[in-house]
Amino acid sequence: MRARDPNIRNIAIIAHVDHGKTTLVDGLLHQAGTFRTGEVVTERALDSNDLERERGITILSKCTSVTWKDVRINLVDTPGHADFGGEVERVLGMVDSVLLLVDAFEGPMPQTRFVTAKAFQMGLAPIVVVNKIDRPGVDPHDVMDKVFDLFVSLGATDEQLDFPVIYASGREGFAVREVDDERRDLGPLLDLIVEKVPAAEGDIDAPLCMQVATLDYDDYLGYMAIGRVDTGRCKVGDRVLLAHRDGSRENFRIQKVLGFQGLKRFELAEAHAGDIIAVTGMNELEVGETITSTESPRILPLLAVDAPTISMFFLANDGPMAGKEGTYVTSRNLRDRLAREIKSNVALRVEETGDPGTFEVAGRGELHLAVLIETMRREGFELCVSQPRVILREGPGGATLEPYEDVVIDVEEAYSGAVIEELGRRLGQMSEMAPSSEGRVRMEFRLPARALIGYRSKFLTDTRGTGVLYSRFAEYGPFAGALRSRVNGVLIAQDTGLTNAYALFSLQERGVLFVGAQIQVYGGMIVGMNARDNDLVVNPCKTKQLTNFRTHSHDEKLVLTPPREMTLEAALEFIGPDELVEVTPKAIRLRKRVLDHNERKRHEKAGKLAAVAR
Repeated sequence: MRARDPNIRNIAIIAHVDHGKTTLVDGLLHQAGTFRTGEVVTERALDSNDLERERGITILSKCTSVTWKDVRINLVDTPGHADFGGEVERVLGMVDSVLLLVDAFEGPMPQTRFVTAKAFQMGLAPIVVVNKIDRPGVDPHDVMDKVFDLFVSLGATDEQLDFPVIYASGREGFAVREVDDERRDLGPLLDLIVEKVPAAEGDIDAPLCMQVATLDYDDYLGYMAIGRVDTGRCKVGDRVLLAHRDGSRENFRIQKVLGFQGLKRFELAEAHAGDIIAVTGMNELEVGETITSTESPRILPLLAVDAPTISMFFLANDGPMAGKEGTYVTSRNLRDRLAREIKSNVALRVEETGDPGTFEVAGRGELHLAVLIETMRREGFELCVSQPRVILREGPGGATLEPYEDVVIDVEEAYSGAVIEELGRRLGQMSEMAPSSEGRVRMEFRLPARALIGYRSKFLTDTRGTGVLYSRFAEYGPFAGALRSRVNGVLIAQDTGLTNAYALFSLQERGVLFVGAQIQVYGGMIVGMNARDNDLVVNPCKTKQLTNFRTHSHDEKLVLTPPREMTLEAALEFIGPDELVEVTPKAIRLRKRVLDHNERKRHEKAGKLAAVAR
């Protein structure tokens, strides 16, 4: 018989990116007295990953817990970016309600719709937190009207539409039931969670059953399966069964049962139905698998996650500088690392190709794959990656379908014309345009996902860095036709050598340089963007000819324009179909897929002849 534990609440925090989830969790941890007096705690404490701190976003779902009035509240912090939607989907099965944060200034945004739809599909009733009400110019009541309209459009039930509301500021550390109430602390929010979230339910006396929602790895403990105990009990020393994704079974003895409190894990003597815990002792583990009783096994269905929409090729680095800057450089290293990644990254797909050193990797978006590449780079890997491309499908009657994105853009009015013109050229259809605040407008578009590849950097240029762009996957629709994104050619290094100011000074008139002086380059490496639409082979290592002829005039001083710094995302957006990004722990380089100029010309000529033959 399933019963509820009155002392446990399980809740996930969901929201659009940058609406304040992790900052609010910080406030709740402080409010509940999780940290000792005088303990130094970093800001956004749950964003423990270096990439999360640098980018200011949550990438991995994380569990924590606070105790409030003798009730343990298990909190799950989730990513807000659409590219990490797989993290959101898999953890919602662990909780009984969601805390939906909405920015009091921006209101519901694209990812708000995505995460709320997932919660509604799982039957979860939300608590709405209108966050950042301390910002000037906010209209919380207008935001609430928009939230209600969003819920209706998502087909919410009567119970889900009868949601409690609280107004808060995670940064200032207060929450109030009504906007005009006295602003003291976050106690009212914790009280509301205890009051409105259903107590954790589960049959304690039934055989053990637990689904792995996420996992971690420790050099000492090995794999750690993190999830919610659905039924039964488990304690250290129990013999249990792990049902693997491929149908195989593994019997193992539980070595540790770990609970969560604040930022720490602690050992438990026993856990029971309703608890969110970590279990160790297994040899292999993948997300979505089931840990259950050996005597009466009950295997839960594998987690269903939306299919990837973007793919690219990962190749072992075969350039002239391969092996000079990284620790892991072979195709075997690359294969093993990708195989390890798909165990925990459920939204990722990896397929081998006909080339033993090339792998096709598919994910939910450019950022999803860029984070993986940056993580591997910091671990010491060298690799090359190709231009991202969308994954096409075959529709009814053999028609080609491609993914479409819903895009929300907030820009200053002066730049709206340039944005509309560029998105129109990229086959975008505007669905809405309205003022967002004084001097700014919000526009909504639907356009092919491939049209966004290479656009974000241009968008920042067109809006002088003041624009904000959000996107989310909408649907698969009819193929929209040919689209040319980059109109400029590139400057390609002729030979291997060190660049110098004399050569670069004459080259900078031809376009935008990506390298400065005294940089090692090699033949086939891209050193700049041509001002024209054709590729141009240049010599950035050319030195001045020295003669015995002397003049009384001094040489003109060479002033170089600073080169454009290419980040990983900017490089992925820039490259074309015949180009690669070479990623090493020390550098990001752009290069042609075929390095030799003569061989590249033969390939181009053969391609043109093949096109004529067709």
